[in-house]
Amino acid sequence: MIVGMWYTRAEQPFRAGIFYSCNGIGAMVGGLLTYGIGQIDTIAVWRAIYLILGGITMLWGLIMFVFLPDDIISARSFTIEDKALLIGRGKLGRTGIINHSIKWYQIREALMDSQVWILFFFVLLNETINGGIASFSKLIIKGLTGNPIMTVVMGIPFGAFQVVWVLSGTFLASRFRDLRTVIMFLYMIPTIIGVCLMWKLSHETEKIAVLFGYYIVGAYVCSLVLALQLPATNLGGYTKRTTSVALVFFAYCIGNIIGPHAFLAQEAPVYQTGCKLILACSATQAVLALCLRQLLAYRNKKRDALEATGSLETAAELELKDLTDFEVPFL
Repeated sequence: MIVGMWYTRAEQPFRAGIFYSCNGIGAMVGGLLTYGIGQIDTIAVWRAIYLILGGITMLWGLIMFVFLPDDIISARSFTIEDKALLIGRGKLGRTGIINHSIKWYQIREALMDSQVWILFFFVLLNETINGGIASFSKLIIKGLTGNPIMTVVMGIPFGAFQVVWVLSGTFLASRFRDLRTVIMFLYMIPTIIGVCLMWKLSHETEKIAVLFGYYIVGAYVCSLVLALQLPATNLGGYTKRTTSVALVFFAYCIGNIIGPHAFLAQEAPVYQTGCKLILACSATQAVLALCLRQLLAYRNKKRDALEATGSLETAAELELKDLTDFEVPFL
């Protein structure tokens, strides 16, 4: 939603990708910091990590609070002319104007929209994968090395791979029109291959291949970034859009709760049940991406037919009405 205030629809995927790629950068930098902090012997390592990284986070949060504007109008670094230009750019998406009154019919429409539910389950499955990987990845690597410090070091490339996945996929989505759902599908394939390597290969004799499988599993994050952008850019009606974003974020949270429960301690270091869950989730996501593409293609075809008959109002008239994409299929 915030990205939509500043960038056009075509620009949003890559900008969001830059934002989310910082997770990978954070994993790399955090790994190096953790390695360095691990050399401290005057205070418990876990205490030092919380104090140093927690303190940096609090400081950065204060900086964001002071300098990050809530919206275009309140941004102090832009002139009136700049703000008018940014607002005009935002209207290019034609997904309606900001409306702070709740429209209950738009909430009902969001709950009845198949696109919203496809995205809901896509993100739910994606974050089920993430919940497991985020919680148990270090234990998987530890099973390969047995050395706690080397576990941290060997986890650093995972962040680098994640940066590459996110930036490459979102760049392609911004560069080529109508390719988002295709990329969402394609970037699930490395995850499927990676988890199969982690599951089926010997963790004793084929450690390098297993480690490579772990590194490429993170491709699912790119699909997540694109999926999180779709409710804000593909749905009309301010209340419907915010409701859909809330539903998708709810799925994001629930998935992260579910994922860790599939990694059973007695199955270490392979975690067969967790691998099976990741494989099932990623394969189902690939199918959902294809279903979403077919749905959107059908809706675009209907829109084009209406435009050809001249039955749609002009964009200028539509911008002021806060209509949903069901009321006016112009998206």
